[in-house]
Amino acid sequence: MSGRAQLMWDEAVTGYDFGPDHPMDPVRLSLTRRLVDALGLDREVRIVSARPAGDSTLRLVHREDYIAAVKAASLDPGAAEMSYGLGTMDDPAFAGMHEVSSLIAGLSVGAAEAVWRGEALHAVNFAGGLHHAMPGGASGFCVYNDASLAVARLLELGAERVAYVDVDVHHGDGVQAAFWEDPRVLTISLHEHPRTLFPQTGWPEETGADCAQGSAVNLALPAGTGDAGWLRAFHAVVPELIADFRPDVLVTQHGADTHFEDPLAHLAVSLDAQRAVQVACHDLAHEHAGGKWVALGGGGYAVVDVVPRSWAHLVGVAAGAPVPPETVIPEGWRQEVFARTRQLGPMRMTDGRWPVEWADWEAGYDPADRLDQAVLATRRAAFPLRGLLA
Repeated sequence: MSGRAQLMWDEAVTGYDFGPDHPMDPVRLSLTRRLVDALGLDREVRIVSARPAGDSTLRLVHREDYIAAVKAASLDPGAAEMSYGLGTMDDPAFAGMHEVSSLIAGLSVGAAEAVWRGEALHAVNFAGGLHHAMPGGASGFCVYNDASLAVARLLELGAERVAYVDVDVHHGDGVQAAFWEDPRVLTISLHEHPRTLFPQTGWPEETGADCAQGSAVNLALPAGTGDAGWLRAFHAVVPELIADFRPDVLVTQHGADTHFEDPLAHLAVSLDAQRAVQVACHDLAHEHAGGKWVALGGGGYAVVDVVPRSWAHLVGVAAGAPVPPETVIPEGWRQEVFARTRQLGPMRMTDGRWPVEWADWEAGYDPADRLDQAVLATRRAAFPLRGLLA
């Protein structure tokens, strides 16, 4: 085991571009990569590219007819078949769509392979985490589901148990769907309640197929949940499940759209709480998965102020060189932000809320509190199926 973290990167991922009016602006990827360099984290990780995922890899999750439809739309965007979710407002077709989507998938698969084979202890692909894509269709800004493909590749390589933890503000529906009938994969998603946010799934009662009951766990958080509630919910559900499941590898998705500045959702989480969950996932990997950790990006549409800082923190945590929250961001990066976006970049690697305080679930709960009601609903729905006390 080399022990050194890998950052999966290829500049071509910035070609994942749905157009100038789409919220998923690829500038968020390039600015994150530049911030990693500006903070000196490029010296702490091994930066590696990977081959695009080939058809045989894509077929681990996606139907052959869907892959063919993506390829056709990639060649002729005007002929995209909307029955596959292509050419829609969420997923406009664009030239080269198959090539860049398969590259992002290949980077996540490459991260999984590196961790499984001991070439790295941790591997990060912040361009990945496209968790909404379904076996037979694009959805929610996602063409190929790189997160599912990484998990499927780990199973193909011999992993007996893979845990997937998704803290994006949106439900990790595509990954849940891919492994709904597979008890070898435990999917845990913390997300804004489906009553108030796309994709309107991720209810506590969604616990897996009859042959895999308890393999899906969903924690639907009330709109407006902030740092203390978000961390309380995470720690009330995730560590106990991971400890019980004892995964061979931990795969996590770190969408930054839980942030209070995100324009597409309604949680009120700070950068500092996001960093705290990143650290918690790192620690869970070491405590229960032999340190094997694959960390992915995801959503996040405050593309200047939030996403680059959140994912630079993720790289630092994975590299064993966590960035102190009070760190002042180098002026050169802020100048590049202004040159590229005409926006003023943030000054520090914190929202001023570090350290974040939260109340442990074991200290008791308030039955009248909406956050505690959500946690209890999840524990009651899923924990007994795994032989755990609700």
